[in-house]
Amino acid sequence: MNKGEFVKAVAEQANCTQKDAGIVFDAVVDTIVAQLKKGEKITIPGFGSYELVKKAAATKINPATKKPIKVPAHKVPKFKFGKSFAANFNN
Repeated sequence: MNKGEFVKAVAEQANCTQKDAGIVFDAVVDTIVAQLKKGEKITIPGFGSYELVKKAAATKINPATKKPIKVPAHKVPKFKFGKSFAANFNN
């Protein structure tokens, strides 16, 4: 499912236009990005939580050349599904 298909499905479920569903979807994503950039953790009960985690600098192996490369320290977004959400798939 791509973004367009997702927005269409949400619009049908919410009984609204695809345009409105697309605006809401973009607003949700923009809000998540903005809060993570501020260092905030986002917890949505019944769904999951987003947070920004720090990865330390490391030396990795380039699989194409087999030569070591240095990867600088960086931050990556992390999402963890909530228990009640994950339970939907183990019935």
